[in-house]
Amino acid sequence: MRLQELGEWELLQRLSAFAPAGQWDDDAALLTEQSGKTLVVNTDLLVEGVHFSETTVPPQELGWRAAAANLSDLAAMGCSSVVGLTVGLVAPGETSWSWVEGVYQGLSEALGHFGGCLLGGDCSSGAQRLLAITALGHVGDGPIRRGDGRPGDWLVCSGPHGLSRLGLALLLGEVNPQERELLPPALQTEAMRAHQRPQPRFDVVRQLSATRPDHAAWRVAGTDSSDGLQLAIANIARTSGCAATIERQALPMAPDFTRLASAERWCLSGGEDFELVLALEPSWAEALCRAMPDCTRLGWLVEGAAGTLSWAGSGTTLDSDEAGYCHFQSKSRPEGRPDDC
Repeated sequence: MRLQELGEWELLQRLSAFAPAGQWDDDAALLTEQSGKTLVVNTDLLVEGVHFSETTVPPQELGWRAAAANLSDLAAMGCSSVVGLTVGLVAPGETSWSWVEGVYQGLSEALGHFGGCLLGGDCSSGAQRLLAITALGHVGDGPIRRGDGRPGDWLVCSGPHGLSRLGLALLLGEVNPQERELLPPALQTEAMRAHQRPQPRFDVVRQLSATRPDHAAWRVAGTDSSDGLQLAIANIARTSGCAATIERQALPMAPDFTRLASAERWCLSGGEDFELVLALEPSWAEALCRAMPDCTRLGWLVEGAAGTLSWAGSGTTLDSDEAGYCHFQSKSRPEGRPDDC
């Protein structure tokens, strides 16, 4: 079978047979060091024409985004500190040094902001520009695993969704003039910055530790929403063996963002918001939301077919075909969309 017939999810399932059971269930790998610390290792690819374009992301912004995408996966695993990044660069020979320099300036700027350093890497010529990045960090009080959710857990996300997709649309000129007039200039600026300079949510990991109920065992399920909010919830539910119920009125959208006709769709499946989506015991979730006003309770995990999402009240199932971008099967994709399924 060809990859376009398998689809990305089936490809990953088949590849996982070559690794220890459950090793590929999360955003990154967990390794126990001799010191007793837990090391998190994550690898991502960014391919020109698939994940980025100079039309929407200048070199320095690309470097920041490349670092932030990997660091977000560290945060999604419960990392409290960053060790650093290795970077593999592939580029045609006619690529300018100024482009490469800008990318590495952006990488270094992100590391200077979030911690860690550039550890090394490799360079190669090739027909298409791409970055292959591996990020390493250490877990804090405990890991965040997709499969640690239980029925009754609240589903919480750390911030608004859809802004990165709006930013991409603004940069590509996809928003029609009538809708653009409805959006305050401050929201447009925020959206374009969200697309070009995402923020890994290490602050949420710190607040999880600070708000943990006394004597409560560490049990946090979660992932980041780089591939879309709906897909993040579905991945938590599927890996935890649960279904999920979502409250439509609780979808995390900026007030002025809701003026867009595409608001709900972009909130659910726009992708690259790099927020954390968590499943927590209700008292812990409530404490986290009090400590972080941007956190929103989306719904809860319930017993049912693993990975099934439905709207609270109506019970209508969400369309999984609209959940987010998946490689190999989609015929078109705006450059800059989510990186994996």
